[in-house]
Amino acid sequence: MNVIDVRGLVKRFGDKTVVDHVSMQVAEGEISGFLGPNGSGKTTTIRVMCGLLTPDEGEGRVLGHDIRTDGLRIKREVGYMTQKFSFYEDLSIEENLTFVARLYGLEPMAATVRDTLEDLGLSSRRKQMAGTLSGGWKQRLALAACIMHKPKLLLLDEPTAGVDPKARREFWDEIHLRATTGLTVLVSTHYMDEAERCHRIHYISYGKLLASGTVADVIRDAALTTIIVEGDKVNEAARMFDGIEGVDQVAPFGLSLHVVGRDKDLLTAAVEQVAAKTGIHYRQGQTSLEDVFIQFMSQSTDNMT
Repeated sequence: MNVIDVRGLVKRFGDKTVVDHVSMQVAEGEISGFLGPNGSGKTTTIRVMCGLLTPDEGEGRVLGHDIRTDGLRIKREVGYMTQKFSFYEDLSIEENLTFVARLYGLEPMAATVRDTLEDLGLSSRRKQMAGTLSGGWKQRLALAACIMHKPKLLLLDEPTAGVDPKARREFWDEIHLRATTGLTVLVSTHYMDEAERCHRIHYISYGKLLASGTVADVIRDAALTTIIVEGDKVNEAARMFDGIEGVDQVAPFGLSLHVVGRDKDLLTAAVEQVAAKTGIHYRQGQTSLEDVFIQFMSQSTDNMT
């Protein structure tokens, strides 16, 4: 069963098309990653899906409800975590959750707040002012508020931005744990390691959905070749690769370079040419998700210009 099933979504602001005929399906219990550069339309698409914005074109259902006519029902069954921390900083964790519980009309309210505090490991800090929390604890508070009304779908908009690696890992462990109970998650992220923890990913660039599938599917379908270049003259080699036919990307990784191209034969010829002049050595590499996304970005045109 698809919890999200939207087709041909279009959203315009003035003469700018921010979401351009996006179609997407997310299955029940799936953790689905939503990726793309800043300004690519991720947040707008999420807001259309959860009933905060009405699409100009397209149709779809979220949790079985029509996104055009059943926005209120969708809102009540979805947990939406925004990019920006949006709680009262001069209230405690417990007071913020009590406020959210009142908004949803959750009863018994005190028991619901208490159980949520315990569930997310917030009980010991329940009296702490939200404004004094670190990024990781603010994130935990935001997640607690999202799941307190027991939603069937979580929409998370870059939830780990500005959070340290340990807190990010703990957050993702929590998300995977909840997905095992049937909770469905659509999460936007810029982090490649987070994308690789998703069951499926969707890549959007300047309003257009360019790829959907498992990480392995997306890497395979990109059909890129990656060659690892090493040696004492990698910096000189990097300059020489600039503008050579067949080379689409050159990225330093420590003391080596990742040289990426769409045409394997042209790429290999380019690397052999530079190797003959610099003495570098090279080997076949594994194309990464980051290689694929950089390729997508380089081929996309900004729709706001």
